[in-house]
Amino acid sequence: MYPHFAGKAYPLGRCKEIRDGVYRELLAQIATPELPGLALIKQSLDKGAVLKKAWGSLRDEYFQSAMLLDLWYIDVANDTVHLHKPKVEILPLAGSGFSAITSFGQFVKIARAYWEVDIYRNEVCPALAPLLPLLCVGKNNASWLAAANDDMLALAMESQFTVSEAILADLPPPPESIAARWKRALQPLAANDFLHCDCDGGALEYCQAYRTKGCYFDMTFRDLAVHAYLQLPKVI
Repeated sequence: MYPHFAGKAYPLGRCKEIRDGVYRELLAQIATPELPGLALIKQSLDKGAVLKKAWGSLRDEYFQSAMLLDLWYIDVANDTVHLHKPKVEILPLAGSGFSAITSFGQFVKIARAYWEVDIYRNEVCPALAPLLPLLCVGKNNASWLAAANDDMLALAMESQFTVSEAILADLPPPPESIAARWKRALQPLAANDFLHCDCDGGALEYCQAYRTKGCYFDMTFRDLAVHAYLQLPKVI
């Protein structure tokens, strides 16, 4: 289903898809396990452990999609960055190097090296910037907003947009050529307050305005913002 990712052959870059596929298989087979390993997992679950999907930082070198079972780290896509590594790695969570991402600054540090991108503050869609404060630009000059995943959206909202505000204040604006390309791409899209704004407010002002309005606990607001984001091209 996924032969290539950003020009790289499978399994490179496909940790999420592999993790999700294995997770579905585990849930399907754990009810009546036929293999010793699955039986051990079921025993743990019967005793109250929780098997869940997780995404975060692996030693601040990569983004990684994995699973957590109680105090264990289960990576079934361990070869999606370096092909020579074992396909599966299971370690005590405390010694795995895996952790949640706690700031956009940490995200930017990983993304710059791992994705080989330049990152600017999101001034192309400032009304989305409190949730998606980053504009990534790859070596081929393609650009996209980040970070569009549940973990980073939750981080932005739970901080009342202060983590977004911090990185927006720290990053430079995008080059004029990139900003102009976004302006052209936005023009034909259906009218949307998150994508088209006639006001003078910038990304930082939107963080403050959304905080004042209490948008950080409004899941309808979040869903509307995500819906607006999904109207955008994946890359511009």
